[in-house]
Amino acid sequence: MSDKKTVTVKLVRSPIGTKRSHRDTVRGLGLRKLNSERVLEDTPAVRGMIDKIAYLVQVL
Repeated sequence: MSDKKTVTVKLVRSPIGTKRSHRDTVRGLGLRKLNSERVLEDTPAVRGMIDKIAYLVQVL
C-alpha cells in the first residue's frame, strides 16, 4: 500500500444551473452523476477544486 493521503468526494447537488467553470470542475474531479464518489489523492490542487465547488460536494 502507498502512504499517500486520499480524500473521498461525493457529488450531492446537481451542477445544472451553475457556472460553466463549476461544471467543468465537477467533471475535472471525475464526478458524473449525483451520489457518485471518487477517491482522489489529497493534493493542494484537488483541495482547491473541492473548495471551489464546496456547495455541490461532500467530503467523506
